Amino acid sequence: MTLASRQDFSSDPPSIAVIASDLGKIFASRTEHHDETDSFVTENYDMLRSSGLIEAGVPKELGGAGADVDELALMLRTLARHCSSTALAFSMHTHQVAIPAWRWRHQKIQAVEPLLRRVAQERIILLSSGGSDWISGSGTAERVDGGYKITARKVFTSAAPVGDLLMTGAIHQSEGEPPTVLHFAVPMKAPQVKVMNNWKTLGMRATGSHDVVIDGLIIPDAAIVLKRPAGVWHVLYQIIATIAMPLIYSVYLGVAEGARDVAVSLAKKRRPDHHVLELVGKMETSLLGASLAHEAMLAAVRKNSPGPQSVHEVMMGRHLVAHHAIEAVEFAMESAGGAGFYRAQGLERRFRDIQGARYHPLQAGQQALYAGSIALGLPIDNVF
Repeated sequence: MTLASRQDFSSDPPSIAVIASDLGKIFASRTEHHDETDSFVTENYDMLRSSGLIEAGVPKELGGAGADVDELALMLRTLARHCSSTALAFSMHTHQVAIPAWRWRHQKIQAVEPLLRRVAQERIILLSSGGSDWISGSGTAERVDGGYKITARKVFTSAAPVGDLLMTGAIHQSEGEPPTVLHFAVPMKAPQVKVMNNWKTLGMRATGSHDVVIDGLIIPDAAIVLKRPAGVWHVLYQIIATIAMPLIYSVYLGVAEGARDVAVSLAKKRRPDHHVLELVGKMETSLLGASLAHEAMLAAVRKNSPGPQSVHEVMMGRHLVAHHAIEAVEFAMESAGGAGFYRAQGLERRFRDIQGARYHPLQAGQQALYAGSIALGLPIDNVF
């Protein structure tokens, strides 16, 4: 079997983590170029398609590998040790597959089956607009004959240059009624959809997380998959938060682990004085903290009971992974000494990339409010 061959998941192929490790070694050779040019990792996505990882999370009965969230997290964590941007962008597709797969498996929701079969058969790339939408939603949905006209600008749309479907929503408001968020899929090749070339950032520069502008796209009534109140936690978002966050934060754990590997290699070339030993020890301790917190996130997923409590557990873990992973990379920079300041070592890139862990929901302040509300038995419907 070669990496370019299509995987037959009905036989006994290598684990998706092994495939990710093999791919990651190739991706690592491209990271510096993409980081310096702000260019999307298109060729990496070509290899993700041909390797079978696109459909890794699709149930075997529907043509995929049947990987569970633990396996998908390890896949992403492995990729992230080599190329942060590829892993983070791919985590957005991965969780958009894992969520309907979980609903198909555990809630017997048959409506998601056609999408999952398309992922397996056509290897389409799903995009997430979670950075734009979250609980409040964004954009407008104007009622027209037979559907809705959508006007929106979706930010942080990772892998936008190669996406096939954008899983998103927009706000519809009838006179005298509270706003309602409509959920639907946007075909990225529609003429009313434009990808802006505006992803110029501190880190994660190769994720292609450009804004996507939707201008007058008509979504038929039959294509609306969900209607929910805007600005209030909904059961679907409890599922999304529970499953998506451990996958996304497996990337940041992998970034920290990659930084640790570089730092140890550089530290071994220094005189091993007490200061260096202390820094390396602190780095190892922080990295373990991130790993333990991430395991707690996965444990919440394994309960297969999404709800306010699982969101609470996952978001506490998300905060702790971010805190300890960022801290570990900071110690990695110090323990490497001046050599780590050179871009060629790849450590400063990881230092920039790990900063992205600060920005996914729930960010530190909202997470603390959510946790405090849970502890005191107060409502959390509007805490997001």
